[in-house]
Amino acid sequence: MASIYPFRAWRYNPSAVRLEDVVTQPYDKISPAMQEGYYQRSPYNLVRIILGLPELFDAEQGENVYSRAARDFKAWRDQAILVQERDPSVFAYSQRFRVPGTDELKERRGFIALGRLHEYADQVVFRHEQTLSKPKSDRLKLLKATRAHFGQIFMLYSDPAGSVEKILYDDAGPADAEVTDEYGVLHRVWRVSDPAVIRLLTSTMGDKKLIIADGHHRYETALSYSKEHAPPVPARVEHNANSLPQPAYPEAAVMMTFVNMDSEGLVILPTHRVVHSLRGFDPAAFAHAAEQFFAVEKLPDSPAAAHVDWLRQQPGISFVAVTSLGAFLLRSKPDAAATALADLPENQRQLDLSHLHTIILDKLLGLDAEKVREQTNLRYLRDAAEAVDQVQRGEADVTFLTNPVTMDQLREIAFAGSVMPQKSTDFFPKLLSGLTIYALE
Repeated sequence: MASIYPFRAWRYNPSAVRLEDVVTQPYDKISPAMQEGYYQRSPYNLVRIILGLPELFDAEQGENVYSRAARDFKAWRDQAILVQERDPSVFAYSQRFRVPGTDELKERRGFIALGRLHEYADQVVFRHEQTLSKPKSDRLKLLKATRAHFGQIFMLYSDPAGSVEKILYDDAGPADAEVTDEYGVLHRVWRVSDPAVIRLLTSTMGDKKLIIADGHHRYETALSYSKEHAPPVPARVEHNANSLPQPAYPEAAVMMTFVNMDSEGLVILPTHRVVHSLRGFDPAAFAHAAEQFFAVEKLPDSPAAAHVDWLRQQPGISFVAVTSLGAFLLRSKPDAAATALADLPENQRQLDLSHLHTIILDKLLGLDAEKVREQTNLRYLRDAAEAVDQVQRGEADVTFLTNPVTMDQLREIAFAGSVMPQKSTDFFPKLLSGLTIYALE
């Protein structure tokens, strides 16, 4: 099952930089405006490594964003901008936040450690989404250049009794690092280097199976890189009663944040679909065609938030479709949907997003799986108001407001070895990059 290891993390030196000036959101959540803002905050902001700006004379071979990332990473270590922990440690990691769109306050608790990389066939690590080749190629180039992991893979494990949190948090004192991000989330980190605590933690995690919440592309990149560097003869790691576990070789593990999927602090937000640039899209014809599979009801003119609230209250599978003619509630007709989804596994037929992708996007709008993968006519937005505004501004043909996937649905799909449509889950908040760094050498 899951193998967890402490590590000697590289961390930003608080006497050299302010943490709020140098940490970032995950690389794939950094917009161009955020990227520019991070650049302006500090010459040592991690964005210069994980998502550097291209320059005029960059080339595949020679100077480019990856070579500059490697150069900066080395320089920052040489200059003690980044310093390495003396002892192998794990790091308790807490995030306090307000659930977007509500006044509800929550805290999500987990811990950062190394986790052994497994093939999905081993049935230790499970995915819930497909991956694309382009992001994996980009991350592999960065990994090869820097020989380091700068963000954590977000992993879920099941622990209804909360035993792992009790080990790490019951006697936790003041955090040794904390920062509030641009979304108002308070991130706090505690270093845990007591060997007895680490051994208890690794033992407790030893029977767990893991689901990737965020970081599928980085996980698969790290797994490929690990296989490239595996020694011809598997390395033997000697242990005694007093030693701490360690990976067989540096590339055999990757930095992860582990969060209990049974905790109340876990929040999944919906990701709305915005369809644009369709040739000859006719909203009236679309609404008529949808009636074959859905009960279609015109909604009163209201703000997007009201549509989202209305959607939450609907039993069964439903969406709100917003076109230039207004907002419509689409409620699935079970018999018609069953025929349309006959090729899908039963657990996927119960997903709202399977109905949306297979019936609406593919059958009604002509966006097949390849077009969805390439996002030629599709955008994904967390903000319902912005998604609706894009239709009203004429920048999109139709927006589909959706309900979030539940944790029970995700667990069932992942452990069955199946996958959901892309962008099915939006875990909030994201894990900050730069809190800890795992250097392979």
